[in-house]
Amino acid sequence: MPSFFKRRQITKQKMKQKKEEQTKQKIGDYGTTPLPSSLKEKIDFIKSETGNSFDVIIRKADLDEKLGIETAVVYIDGISNTQIINDFLIHSIIKNRELHRKQPNKDIFEIVREEVVALGDVKVLPNWKEVFQMLMAGETVVLIDGETRALGASTRGGEQRSIEEPGSQVTVRGPRDGFTESIGTNIALIRRRIQNPNLWVEVMKVGRVTKTDVSIMYINGIAKEEIVAEVRERLNRIEIDSILESGYIEELIEDESYTTFPTLYYTERPDMVAGNLLEGRVAILVNGTPFVLIAPTVFIQFFQSVEDYYGRAFLATSLRFLRVLIFFISIIAPASYIAGTTFHQEMIPTQLLIAIAAQRETVPFPAFIEALIMEVSFEILREAGVRMPRAVGSAISIVGALVIGQAAVQAGIVSPAMVIIVAITAIANFATPSFAVAISARIIRFLFMIAAATFGFYGIILGLVVLAIHLTSLRSFGVPYVTPLAPMIPKDLGDTVFRLPLWSLKTRPALISSEQSQTRVGGDQHPKPDSSKKMVPKKQKGEQE
Repeated sequence: MPSFFKRRQITKQKMKQKKEEQTKQKIGDYGTTPLPSSLKEKIDFIKSETGNSFDVIIRKADLDEKLGIETAVVYIDGISNTQIINDFLIHSIIKNRELHRKQPNKDIFEIVREEVVALGDVKVLPNWKEVFQMLMAGETVVLIDGETRALGASTRGGEQRSIEEPGSQVTVRGPRDGFTESIGTNIALIRRRIQNPNLWVEVMKVGRVTKTDVSIMYINGIAKEEIVAEVRERLNRIEIDSILESGYIEELIEDESYTTFPTLYYTERPDMVAGNLLEGRVAILVNGTPFVLIAPTVFIQFFQSVEDYYGRAFLATSLRFLRVLIFFISIIAPASYIAGTTFHQEMIPTQLLIAIAAQRETVPFPAFIEALIMEVSFEILREAGVRMPRAVGSAISIVGALVIGQAAVQAGIVSPAMVIIVAITAIANFATPSFAVAISARIIRFLFMIAAATFGFYGIILGLVVLAIHLTSLRSFGVPYVTPLAPMIPKDLGDTVFRLPLWSLKTRPALISSEQSQTRVGGDQHPKPDSSKKMVPKKQKGEQE
């Protein structure tokens, strides 16, 4: 009997493996299957595998009419540049029909690759896997009758969104260009800012079905080799059908999934990516999305804006303090109101306490239920404003908040003080620079409300302690999440909650950048004006004007 069940188990495993192989064949994983020599067989196979799709264009052309050698140019309409194909491929093949007879001793495949295909990036495709990868990426495949190999020419094109100002990270001072959905355009935007041969880019395909182009970018010599290797290893470990946005990558490679705080930073500003690359971080670019991931990420990074480095240090420092204060207001403002009105009335000034008590006289609910009703209502309005068409979304959220707030106060469901607290909390949440941290604050706010309703201010203090412990336990690609505060690195504190002048930021982050390239500001760059404080001397007589 045991042998019977064992044989049955082995048979099930073989059937499972066979099904997996059939599934892989269906989704286009052809392995190293070679191409047939007949041009007709190759064209028929492409048509059958693409379901005779109307956008798969196949154009035949005679390479040598007397010898009967035919070629076929295959591309997908919409994602390929048809003008380049017509001018530099089809026209070139027709123009060089007699070239083979002039060089009878040379291989026809080499003649086409070196002299006929008038494009710079030409690849030899030995199997069907590479043929379909090139074809589905917008490249053009050249098939030759009698050859078991094909040629791939770089002809990516089609309609693309133009470079525009980022909508999610608007600044008063700074560049106005932002990333697009084209990974090639995004890499070019970064290279314009860092014109250095040590800016390395590695490309890989992720997704069994989508075959999405994913690139990692870093500056060799500045980025830590251990971090680059870890990013590369985590990306190569991904096995999934589709990658449609960088959020897929973020969720599959992050260090900790069970947390509301993001451990990867995303941005659509090329200048921000360039600044992080110069600090030793690694950028992950995904084709089809304007958002680029940055790793590793630290918590204080979400309160920094790229505009902080374009203005004076004292202004940037004051704004960063304000952003941190805004974050704490957004998570503990309703909880503080609940704790003060429920447990700790003696901590509220007498006149204010009398005013609040008079407002709450007709409210039938305790402060926690009152705050919960208003917070949930506001979250519903905010979500409705986001999902509605842009022309009416903002109007609905603003008018809805005013109408519901006024109606709730007149009906005696909530007090005017609670409406003010919820409004201040919402504005503080909108003012947070990073949308990812703002969402985290929206979730954590409810936990603090529960703690305040249970234990008062003691619950809020306990919640802050738990929050600090949780943050210090997080890692981003092995780097502590709250560095350089824990562990404390004094030389890196100059660019955290406050920002020192650029001439004093002499070193890169110690735990992120390579040990061989810690220095980024050489010598003494402190501005030294004339100590005499005199005006610019006038030109003497006889000097040239």
